Amino acid sequence: MVDFFRRALRKLDKLNTEQRNELITSAIGEINLFENVLNSIDMGILVCDESNNLIMVNKCALRLIPMNYIEGVKLRLAITDEKIIEAFKDIILNRERVIDKEIDVQNQGRNRLLSVNIVPLVEDKRVTGTLIYVEDITEKRKGEARLRRAENLASLTTLAAGVAHEIKNPLGSISIHLQLLQKALAKKLDASDNKTDKYFDVLKEEVDRLNRIVVDFLFAVRPMNLELREGDLNVLISQIMEFVRFEMEQSNILCLLELDENLPKLLIDERYMKQALLNLVKNAQAAMPEGGVFTIATKFMENEIRILVCDTGIGIENESLSKIFEPYFTTRETGTGLGLTQVYKIIREHHGEITVDSEPQTGTEFKISLPIPQKETRLLDFDKTISYEGDKP
Repeated sequence: MVDFFRRALRKLDKLNTEQRNELITSAIGEINLFENVLNSIDMGILVCDESNNLIMVNKCALRLIPMNYIEGVKLRLAITDEKIIEAFKDIILNRERVIDKEIDVQNQGRNRLLSVNIVPLVEDKRVTGTLIYVEDITEKRKGEARLRRAENLASLTTLAAGVAHEIKNPLGSISIHLQLLQKALAKKLDASDNKTDKYFDVLKEEVDRLNRIVVDFLFAVRPMNLELREGDLNVLISQIMEFVRFEMEQSNILCLLELDENLPKLLIDERYMKQALLNLVKNAQAAMPEGGVFTIATKFMENEIRILVCDTGIGIENESLSKIFEPYFTTRETGTGLGLTQVYKIIREHHGEITVDSEPQTGTEFKISLPIPQKETRLLDFDKTISYEGDKP
């Protein structure tokens, strides 16, 4: 089509008015088609001229990149995110080719992970500008993280259960013999000398701690047998908050409940669901050592129920967000790294999803989505006594 317009331009002076109008109409149609195609692509595209002035931006790019776009404006003046400007600056100035550079940005209140590709725009073997195309890979990375977590859990199951049992059995034996040894020594030593008791208390405390780790580990790798019953999540959450409210208030944490009154009942295992939510509550409390605001909210969506668990604590660094549900990953010195693994497993066993958004020094939000089972659609029964249209008499 480009060649056709070039040939037509060379003969423009020989065309009459009607032919020129047809040529302009065809050109406009081609331009509209080109713009519609670009705006329909689920990828941001930006085109700059040799002086790094923006000459074209599609709609997806405007959604993904914070910018004030005016045709012909300098790229560095149009983009409002300093992180993106810094990433683009040296690359564009040096005409470098970049493939799949990942950049974290915040746009419209959401953290997004963008994959950026920058290539020189070449015409007749001469660089005439820069082509930038940007893809939102946030959900792709989350999907990869979920798959990686599932693979990690699956690979642990076979080996871990046997090893954990082998550790748990001698721990029980050690605990029993420590008690027997303590009683035997108590008969021979002065009762007023509690020095040995102190040593034994330390030993028993460490044995108990190891035993708790093994129990948590077994829970993380064993298959779960859910006992699903119709339950009210609002009631369950209210009970949990009553249980932890005093401890939270002692830590200068304000607890807020925002429960949707229209929440339908759901088939859940209340024991496991309570355990998952309590884990999230304890994590939120640990994240607010100086106090803050803790919120649990429920929302009734079209096909699912959402539970939001929010705190105003220290937050989680971006590089840790994709790993927090993985076994043994923890940012706390005293953590086992199995608490959120248990939460993830419980929610998945309920056929739900759990995601996390966090901002360092601002707070963290866990979002749990639980599907509402669709009621079975029954067909009308066929009555043989009735003659239907088309039936033979």
